[in-house]
Amino acid sequence: MQAEIKGKIEKITGRSILATQPLAGGMISQVLRIDQSDGESLVAKVGDGSHDLRIEGFMLRYLRLHTQLPVPSVIHEAQDLLLMEYIAGESRLDDASLRHLGVLLASCHRVAASSYGLERDTLTGPLHQPNTPSHAWIPFFREQRLRYMIGVARNAGQLPGELESRLLKFADALGSYLIEPGQPALIHGDMWRTNVLVRDGQVCGIIDPALYFAHHEIELAYMTLFDGVGEAFFVAYQEQTAIDADFFRVRRHIYNLYPLLVHVTIFGAKYLPPLHESLARFGF
Repeated sequence: MQAEIKGKIEKITGRSILATQPLAGGMISQVLRIDQSDGESLVAKVGDGSHDLRIEGFMLRYLRLHTQLPVPSVIHEAQDLLLMEYIAGESRLDDASLRHLGVLLASCHRVAASSYGLERDTLTGPLHQPNTPSHAWIPFFREQRLRYMIGVARNAGQLPGELESRLLKFADALGSYLIEPGQPALIHGDMWRTNVLVRDGQVCGIIDPALYFAHHEIELAYMTLFDGVGEAFFVAYQEQTAIDADFFRVRRHIYNLYPLLVHVTIFGAKYLPPLHESLARFGF
C-alpha cells in the first residue's frame, strides 16, 4: 500500500494500520483487508480515478437502509477510496445458506417503488448503468438495459455486426415475450456466488451491488446463468414469492441477454455463443 493512502486511512479512522492483505475482486479498484491497531479489520477499495467509488458507497447505504440484506456498513467514501466493514465469510453456498439467501432476496424484492430505475445511475462491474426512471418495465429494459448495452459492446469492438442486428430486432419484439410486473422491485443487481459470504450455514455478507428497481425476475435469471445457485435457493424463494412457470421457460433467457452483453464487453468473445443460442431459441 502506498504511504499516502496508508496515511489517509489512518487519519480517517484514527487508528494505525498493522497489516494489509489483498482480497478477491478489484475490477475497478484495489481491494484490501486492513488490520488495525485496535484489533478490528476493515475493507479498503482504492481506485485509480477512472470510476467514482462513491457510487458503490451510495448503493451499499441504500441497501442497508431499505433491506435486510447483510451488506457491509460504509465508514468513508470518496471518489478514489471506499472504506467499509470487514465481514468474515466464504463464498461457499450449501443448501442451508442457499435457503437463507432465498428468504433474504425475496424480502429485498418486496421493497417497491413507483417507477423502474433509480434516483441516480449506478455501475454494473466497471460499466455505467443508466437508471432514468420509467413507469413501464418493458421500455425500460429495452432502452436502458438491452439497447444501451448493445451499444456499449459495439463501441468496445466486442459485438459482431450480424449479432448486433439480430439483437436489435429482438429488442423491437420484446413486447411479445415479456410482461409488465405488478410493481417495481428492488434488486441487488449482481447476485452471483462470489458476492455472497457465508459463515456457519448462514449468509453473513452480500457485497458489490449494481442495484435498481426492476422486474424481480431479472435478478433470478442471472442466478440461473453460468454455474447458478442451486435448487435450494429457488425452493426457499418460492415459499416467500411465487415464480411464474414462464420465467424458467421463456423470460430468463431474455433477461440474461443483459449480463451476457456485460460479460462480452468486459471479457470478450467467449461469451458470444450464449447470445447466439438465446436469440436462436426465439427464432432471431
